[in-house]
Amino acid sequence: MKIYISADMEGITGTTHWDEVDKKSPDFEEFQEQTTAEVAAACEGALKAGAKEIWVKDAHATARNIIASKLPKEVRLIRGWSEHPFSMVQDLDETFDATLMIGYHSSAGSGDNPLAHTITGKVAHIKINEVYASEFLLHTYAAALCNVPAVFVSGDDGLCEEAKSLIPHIVTVAVKHGKGDSTINIHPQLAVEKIQEGVQRALEGDVSKCMVQMPEHFSVEIKYKDHSKAYRSSFFPGANLQDPHTIHFESDDYFEVLRLLAFVV
Repeated sequence: MKIYISADMEGITGTTHWDEVDKKSPDFEEFQEQTTAEVAAACEGALKAGAKEIWVKDAHATARNIIASKLPKEVRLIRGWSEHPFSMVQDLDETFDATLMIGYHSSAGSGDNPLAHTITGKVAHIKINEVYASEFLLHTYAAALCNVPAVFVSGDDGLCEEAKSLIPHIVTVAVKHGKGDSTINIHPQLAVEKIQEGVQRALEGDVSKCMVQMPEHFSVEIKYKDHSKAYRSSFFPGANLQDPHTIHFESDDYFEVLRLLAFVV
């Protein structure tokens, strides 16, 4: 069994302020350690379920956050950004049996996490077919292009609810609850234990039940915080300025949606 893990940081237990997820901040080290521990727990759960090969994408900010020496030796760690449109699931392909997402968070426009955003801080929201798009949704669809099911996600409880609504059989572990500019978090060690158990359970089940049904058509709305960003992005082929802050784009091909996001977000 070959497993792909995509790891973010704003959905790790404890993270509440942008300083805590910024590599240049003195607050970062504590949460770098916890991120690494949660990713390592997912790897251990996968190994217990029979995984023979595990790829991990460090998918937060610089993509140079996870402490490689604390991961199991079976892991291949992808650091940095290739700039491929698959972004947080770079190098995912049809050879993988399942994908897992660790430390994911609610979308821009959500109140479920004080660190909620989608891809960058430039956008007020991204909608796909009238649904607010999280990074989980964007990359679950990318996995589906490769016929790889998303079987597990950990993060804030709002994101976990979204995942369940999209994929009823997915295993989720909610490690935090956002309230205004605060978070209510489970204990770091409990998060590690629940993630390891949840990943093992997900991979020992019927992963095919977690294959998402892709829409036949994609209608994309991107609302920017800065109107000048919307104006500039409206010149991307196929994009149209809907109002001073918003562009609209349509395609039957989801890879074209990913290509759009790679250039305008």
